[in-house]
Amino acid sequence: MAFEITKELLENIALYVENKNNNALIDVFKEMHHADIAEVLEEISFDEVVYIFKLLDSVTTSEILIELDEDIREKIFEQLSAKEIAEEVDELDTDDAADIIGELSEERQEAVMSQIEDEEHVKEIEELLSYHENSAGGLMAKELVSVNENWNVLKCVKEMRIQAEEVTRVHSIYVVNDAGQLKGRLSLKDLLVASTRTHISEIYIPKVDAVHVDEQAEDVANIMRKYDLEAIPVVDNNDVLVGRITIDDIVDVIKEEADKDYQMAAGLTQDVEADDSIFQLIKGRLPWLILGLFGSLGAVVIMQNFQNLMANPEYKALFFFTPLIAAVAGNVGVQSSAIIVQGLANDIIKGSLWHRLIKEVSISLINSIILSIVIIIFSRILGYSFSFSLAISISLITVIIIASLIGTFIPLILHKKGIDPALATGPFITTSNDIFGILIYFMIAKIILGI
Repeated sequence: MAFEITKELLENIALYVENKNNNALIDVFKEMHHADIAEVLEEISFDEVVYIFKLLDSVTTSEILIELDEDIREKIFEQLSAKEIAEEVDELDTDDAADIIGELSEERQEAVMSQIEDEEHVKEIEELLSYHENSAGGLMAKELVSVNENWNVLKCVKEMRIQAEEVTRVHSIYVVNDAGQLKGRLSLKDLLVASTRTHISEIYIPKVDAVHVDEQAEDVANIMRKYDLEAIPVVDNNDVLVGRITIDDIVDVIKEEADKDYQMAAGLTQDVEADDSIFQLIKGRLPWLILGLFGSLGAVVIMQNFQNLMANPEYKALFFFTPLIAAVAGNVGVQSSAIIVQGLANDIIKGSLWHRLIKEVSISLINSIILSIVIIIFSRILGYSFSFSLAISISLITVIIIASLIGTFIPLILHKKGIDPALATGPFITTSNDIFGILIYFMIAKIILGI
């Protein structure tokens, strides 16, 4: 059953905090998942958040921290000393610990790190902080189970028990050589049925998917999605096993990328949320609105150059079809670009560009012919001449084909240049296709109508 925050729950929490009824508060949260607790904390006052946060044990609060909104987490850190933050960090896996530490100022980072007693934990966090946050190194955790290929089964099991104490969940058992280089993986079934004297080198599976420490987070996500992996090992330039990435981290990457692409497609230039400040929301929206404004002004200039066409009493109705041409051009461009961006994100855009060109032209031609027939029938019903109806329909066919080609190739070009192709699914592609559509519309109408 899905967790639900009720008005009664929030009222009870407020009452318990006001009366300092700590036992009742602990009872409320003890059976609750840390992600649900974080959701509750985001619905109550900050004073209540601080009170509850200091009441619960560090094992629980460290997990809550990871799930909290970044702004609330930042405010909580302002209320905690370096030692208190260190106690929270000490309970976390290295990847989560590095994420938390990375949000602090350099001065605060040093203060917190100096309060962590486990020196090995500190070194591992420092190592993770040295990698780019959107790389495999920035995603990975140091906690894993690895065994040496030269060990026998008996020693292997003993060492695995020791290592497993530091690992929340064992997804895979990795096999390394004396230099720490990744050699393969070990099947638990093979380990259980083998003799205690059998060497790991005789039973391990040499085939194992791995990613380089500098691999892009999106590429790691694609690999794990393609091969249905729950975890994947990370190696350095010398193929030394340095960490592992688990599916929960990849889900976060996929969600963040989807949110970013959605906002970009909607015309937002940066990551903003509904509860951000007015200034942040304006900063995120205004640039694309300005671009759209200049695009519309460009369309105005184009239409001015065809005043003589619309001045003709017989053909002034061309003006009434302008929104139709612009809307269809924008919609077709967005459809084409959305499919390409989705294909690039899922790594399924394969084959020759010429094949892609022929396919897109074929689709556009069929769609445009069907739509143009509808336009001819509609305009003839309204009493327009056949030449007038033909001008609009041919314009529509041309506009649709060009808009689809722009929507197809702009994302591919951006991707090739290392620019996020999602840029081409929003106002950029709509505005450009509106301008091209109106220009083509009037040029073809002028040629066919002989004006």
